[in-house]
Amino acid sequence: MKGKTTSGFPSWRLKDSAVSDISNSYLLLLNRCCENRNLKLVKELHANLIRAVKSPERFLLNNFINAYCKLQNIGYARKVFDGISKPNAFSWNSILATYSVNGCVEEMQEIFNLVPKKNEVSWNLVITGYARRGLSEKAVEAYRLMLIHGLQNLNRITIVAVLGMLSTRGWLYLGKAIHGQIVKFGFESYLFVGSSLVDMYSKFGLVFDAKSVFDQLPERNVVAYNTMLMAFSRCGMIEWCYTFFNSMPEKDLISWTTMVTALTNNGMYKDALTVFCQMSLKGLDLDRFAFGTSLTACGALSLWRAGKQIHSYIVRTDQMDNVFVSSALIDMYSKCRDIRNAERVFRTTVHKNVVSWTAMIVGYRQNSFSEEAVRTFCEMQENGIGVDDFTLGSVISSCGDLASLEEGAQFHCQATASGLISFTTVSNALVSLYGKCGNTEEAHKLFHEIKLKDEVSWTALVSGYAQFGKVKETMSLFEEMLARGLQPDGVTFIGVLSACSRAGFVQKGREYFAMMVDKFQIKPALEHYTCMIDLFSRAGQLEAAKNFIQQMPCHPDTIGWTTLLSSCRNRGNMEIGKWAADFLLELDPQNSAAHMLLASIYAAKGKWNKVAELKRGMRNMGVRKEPGCSWIKYKGKVHIFTADDTSSPLSDQIYQELENLSFKMREEGYVPDVKSVLHDVSDSEKLNMLSHHSERLAIAFGLLFIPSHLPIKVVKNLRVCDDCHNASKIISRITQREILVRDSMRYHLFKDGKCSCGDFW
Repeated sequence: MKGKTTSGFPSWRLKDSAVSDISNSYLLLLNRCCENRNLKLVKELHANLIRAVKSPERFLLNNFINAYCKLQNIGYARKVFDGISKPNAFSWNSILATYSVNGCVEEMQEIFNLVPKKNEVSWNLVITGYARRGLSEKAVEAYRLMLIHGLQNLNRITIVAVLGMLSTRGWLYLGKAIHGQIVKFGFESYLFVGSSLVDMYSKFGLVFDAKSVFDQLPERNVVAYNTMLMAFSRCGMIEWCYTFFNSMPEKDLISWTTMVTALTNNGMYKDALTVFCQMSLKGLDLDRFAFGTSLTACGALSLWRAGKQIHSYIVRTDQMDNVFVSSALIDMYSKCRDIRNAERVFRTTVHKNVVSWTAMIVGYRQNSFSEEAVRTFCEMQENGIGVDDFTLGSVISSCGDLASLEEGAQFHCQATASGLISFTTVSNALVSLYGKCGNTEEAHKLFHEIKLKDEVSWTALVSGYAQFGKVKETMSLFEEMLARGLQPDGVTFIGVLSACSRAGFVQKGREYFAMMVDKFQIKPALEHYTCMIDLFSRAGQLEAAKNFIQQMPCHPDTIGWTTLLSSCRNRGNMEIGKWAADFLLELDPQNSAAHMLLASIYAAKGKWNKVAELKRGMRNMGVRKEPGCSWIKYKGKVHIFTADDTSSPLSDQIYQELENLSFKMREEGYVPDVKSVLHDVSDSEKLNMLSHHSERLAIAFGLLFIPSHLPIKVVKNLRVCDDCHNASKIISRITQREILVRDSMRYHLFKDGKCSCGDFW
């Protein structure tokens, strides 16, 4: 008799002679439940079996154990096993697999000890169970015991599992020993085993040993060829990759993707995209790895149009739901400076994981949207996404970009509480954070707490010292880095060159620049050239700066020209200043800073007609001087000020504080620098204009409300004028407060009447 239950499963009431038919029906339904990952239906089916069949067949119960294993319900799997009166080898191995696959190694060993007749499957499950949990020593010990119990237990599955584990742990001597056993016991003829040996030797960096094994294989299929191709790729042997790839008798999707990945990983992005285009014409069903590596190449070359075309390809092949692909798209758009499309991909990604969120956070930071990076990180945590070391390091670096020590310190606490501070990526970001925020003592302390320092660790502290004028510490640390045999990179040299600039060590700076090029084979970037322009300019060697620029293989960017022009203004050199301004305006006609700096030079010489001419030219060209504004954060709220601002409800208190400060500053010998005012008006009007600049309003606010033990942190969208810079130094001395100002040029840490920039910015 047969009816229906509420769950829709058949309700069987048959004689024992029909049990096999019943088992087959249940097995069919059970397989469907597993395919759909539906644990609830498996439980209902199990309950139906208990009610309907008095003595279910053992093989059906074994399959229920396997189903619960696949759906990670260990408790139910164990209950089914305990209900089997006479478990057979399949029963024991099924429950053993449940514990092995789900990482329950103690229970796995307990069951293994009870298995009456251990076979090759039993041993393999124990070995792979330990290996999966990273307990390599126990896995090797289990392998040794298996050999003692009889060579009949040794099979190619077990050998391949052990080889993979040994390569992960770097145990070459054991790998070679097992290679000897493979030859001794005749497993070298198995293609599966030979490919694993090739893979193992390549992971040890022994690519020619891998090639020797490959050459001795009695037969080779596309899998073996792909393994050898990956070996060359892993060892960076790109020419060998090309030759081997072209000689392959058969290529599949993995072959092509491996070749694209090899080229991408070795910085040959154009070649990678060429191979990707060839692959796309082969009619292959491209997967996430093919798309991911090609998008990486597009991002590295800032090829927005090519990346957009691949994006369209991805949409046509219906792979946008793949989180790996969407994360690669976010990364590509971010590197192509198209943050809006990156955001669009991110927001439309349904199943975001830590990689997706991290790609967006890093993308914001790359595009100077560090506040958005911090906000996105907080949103990520609100969504319950686990944080890894790379994500936390990225958001801490964003706080460093914002000079936001308050938020950075909170993430420091999170790093300590979560244990992620033990990762070098997080520790390096913290060193950089405290260095950028002017707390070099804390940066120094954290640096020495890092157990495994890498080049980035040293560079972070070098840059921190350099940024805030600690020249001796910068150069001493750099020399120690070299003495330890570490390889500085381009960022390290930016730090040490800027330190030489601040100290006026022109000759030393020349030597370091030559060392970078000749000894370390680092191709100078625009930032390095800008450091050298700054080095000469700060020392007053304007002709040397001009000669250096003329010998450069490329023109300086706006920062380089502005650096020279700023120095010409400070030195009153109209000739070179005009030369620099002409090039700067040719590069960026709408650059208001070029007009204003040149106007400063003319104003200082009393050439008001030239100043007026420049301003007329700005009006005619539609060039507008960006309104200056400064902002300061207090109790989670950002307070923004403009010159002569009275919009704040606290304006009366702020202006009264400024009046008090002005009186004390005059007592300290402060003389306003009226040449900073580019208007042909009376000195009294100039004095009034200077005293109410936005950064002074923000500093006065900070003095009123920021606790005295904390530094006052102000951000300004423009370059700090000479008079406000001088005033800030005096204010720091008379109030005994640290004042950190980040303007459009650099960080300024005012302390005890001095500035970290050495009065050059």
